[in-house]
Amino acid sequence: MKQLYTNGTILTMEDPLYAESVLVEDGVIAAVGSKEQLMLQKPDEVIDLQGKTMLPAFIDPHSHFSAAANALLQAPLEEAVTVEEILNTLKDFIANNHVPDGEWVRGSGYDHNQLKEKRPPTRYELDKISPNHPLIISHKSGHMGVFNTKALKLLHVTEETPCPEGGLIEIKDGQLTGYMEENAFIDYQKKIPMPQPQQLMEAFSRIQTQYASYGITTIQEGFMVDQLVPLYQALLENNLLKLDLVAYPGADDYEKISKIFPTHIKDYDNHLRIGGIKIFLDGSPQGRTAWMRTPYQGGDGVYSGYGTMKDEDVLSVVTTAAQKNLQILAHCNGDAAAQQYIDVIGKVEQSYPQFKDCRPVMIHAQLLDLDQLPKVKEYGIFPSFFVAHVYHWGDVHIENFGEERAKRISPAKSALNEGIRFSFHQDTPVIRSDMMETVWCAVNRRTKKGHLLGAEEQISVLDALKAITIHAAYQYFEEDRKGSIRCGKHADFVVLEKNPLDVDPMELHNIAVLQTIKDGKTIYKKA
Repeated sequence: MKQLYTNGTILTMEDPLYAESVLVEDGVIAAVGSKEQLMLQKPDEVIDLQGKTMLPAFIDPHSHFSAAANALLQAPLEEAVTVEEILNTLKDFIANNHVPDGEWVRGSGYDHNQLKEKRPPTRYELDKISPNHPLIISHKSGHMGVFNTKALKLLHVTEETPCPEGGLIEIKDGQLTGYMEENAFIDYQKKIPMPQPQQLMEAFSRIQTQYASYGITTIQEGFMVDQLVPLYQALLENNLLKLDLVAYPGADDYEKISKIFPTHIKDYDNHLRIGGIKIFLDGSPQGRTAWMRTPYQGGDGVYSGYGTMKDEDVLSVVTTAAQKNLQILAHCNGDAAAQQYIDVIGKVEQSYPQFKDCRPVMIHAQLLDLDQLPKVKEYGIFPSFFVAHVYHWGDVHIENFGEERAKRISPAKSALNEGIRFSFHQDTPVIRSDMMETVWCAVNRRTKKGHLLGAEEQISVLDALKAITIHAAYQYFEEDRKGSIRCGKHADFVVLEKNPLDVDPMELHNIAVLQTIKDGKTIYKKA
């Protein structure tokens, strides 16, 4: 089957940047050139782009696929601006879904920064609306949340329960509040029963459509735990994965999971492969748990967040990755966490210089600072910036760190000046996988209040597009088959209603995704 895409603007992300037509054969780009030349190949189908703009499909460099699917089965708390609204949303969710007593209820997406009370509900407030349901609500960052009393009892958490290192189980006046952070919250979340398989399969299908609606054809499971193995086996057995998915188990689960699923970068099994290992080194800046080199403002003048792993433990995991030639992804939001990772990578590369070729990734790199960039380049560390923080939490970062420090979050322009490649991600389900919003954020750097945060870190539209196409493909070691429109690569495309290089930069986030194509087949089309 030969398809010819023509009569539109085609951005290749290569040199030359523009192409007139693209010929696809059996899901692979067969030729790029003029319409007249490619018509000589006698295509079976001519696809008229009708003046719209086609680019290589977008690539998600970091998100949590299963968590995003699960979020579709939870009470949505993103819009709540008071504790009462959170409680009412949960109450309505239980009633509308006829959740029987004793069954777990989950809510996700609250942000204490936007609540009138500037705090989440306590377990006692959650008890009032749901005493017979074990209940958990998750912060929008995914790094903290609250359990009600019934949930704490089922999880056997008491005031005497030891708290995992790098976490917090909050106790006030000798009583559990139900609030947990970081390793404690993550550990106890794992013990909650999964939804019914049929519910999850439907949610996995829906979330893939959502990713595709934003022009994305390659996605990530950013922290694959052992409990997810049966679900992924079911996805493969039922051929439910339509997007390419790269999964990163935690260090403790890697050996087991890598024996079940393929790990080589060329070997997708039914769209799934294992990409390497994932570790967490700190928390969330908007949640004030990111590990910083300087104290947060508005506190005791000492508190700087905290790390989640000891230096020797990070060294052990990274050394193992180097010995096995595995890529490692490290969650680093604060500059102290970034420094810990940089120091360990540098130390490991002294003994294993080839580890640089494994392209170790720094996920979020939110507060990676300018003085740290030279070592990032020297050690071959690949930052994936959560640049949309500028819009979603830029005003909060100003409160937490002050204008001077906040304006250097996601230092994309400085990274470019240093000659460092990088990608952009949304950490879905933290925010939706809206790639064009992310491009808008990187180019304009406006906060929700309209404040220009860090004009010196603004980048061009083209550089922002590269961060979600060709550079994201490089992060995955797939630059030879994805990320640009070139002969021999996968026919993964996105069709936009307008050319991003020609519109007012402030309108970038309004450009609609009209169609998403995976291996030459349309997987999403705007109604």
